[in-house]
Amino acid sequence: MNTLKTTVLLAALTGLLVAVGGAFGGKSGATFMLLISLAMNFGSYWFSDKIVLKMYNARPVNPDQAPDLYNMVAGLAKRANMPMPRVYIIDTDVPNAFATGRNPENGVVAVTTGIMRALNYEELAGVVAHELAHIKNRDTLISTVVASIAGVISWIGTMAQWAAILGTNRGDEDDGGGIGGLIFTVVVAPLAATLIQLGISRSREYQADQTGGDISGNPLALASALQKIEHYAKHAVMQQATPATSHMFIINPLSGIGGTISSLFSTHPSTAQRVAKLQQQARR
Repeated sequence: MNTLKTTVLLAALTGLLVAVGGAFGGKSGATFMLLISLAMNFGSYWFSDKIVLKMYNARPVNPDQAPDLYNMVAGLAKRANMPMPRVYIIDTDVPNAFATGRNPENGVVAVTTGIMRALNYEELAGVVAHELAHIKNRDTLISTVVASIAGVISWIGTMAQWAAILGTNRGDEDDGGGIGGLIFTVVVAPLAATLIQLGISRSREYQADQTGGDISGNPLALASALQKIEHYAKHAVMQQATPATSHMFIINPLSGIGGTISSLFSTHPSTAQRVAKLQQQARR
């Protein structure tokens, strides 16, 4: 069901891009911005793992430096029938974890020192299994494709806005629907793209929870871990965390900022919903 939902949302996002192209018209500037946006996201796909690991001052560890964690990751990766990812540790008291890497052969699992202290062995194994699921399900690729399309829509919207401000005349045959087309391109389409992008992010979290529960064999331990991590996230904000990378973590590290936010604009499903689904999985 989550895979189907992701497919439908990707199709909707692609359709939105086509609609924006029709509303804006065939300006050469749109093609230029399209190429720029795709180039930026191509670079992000290849180098985002290095960038985000450096951003959080994550340090690689080997079996001698963190034997329990390393062996846990190795055992779960073997159980999931996937390559052994690189293992990193982030020095912060706030419990959290994320996965990165452009494909399973270049996967990375990063956990904080705080999560290693806050969770018991079974709960931490559930979290690691969740992150391995993101790698196994190629969520990094999916998020890059989504970001590329959403980025193009935003670029075109921005360009249309400046064209309107500067009074650029595109001609009668290329007016893209007049004021209605302009409003759609500048306001409606970027907002819709953002909502679809967040919807896909939430669907991938559900899928990773389910796959992680299968890998670890203990969905209830993962459910317990999510509740603990959320509790800490609401009372302590990770210093290095940024909105641009918050979707990567198993629980949004910025949960404690700004109070309650509409679920439409959330990068993650509610923890209560995730726990309920994991409990159903355990019963099955």
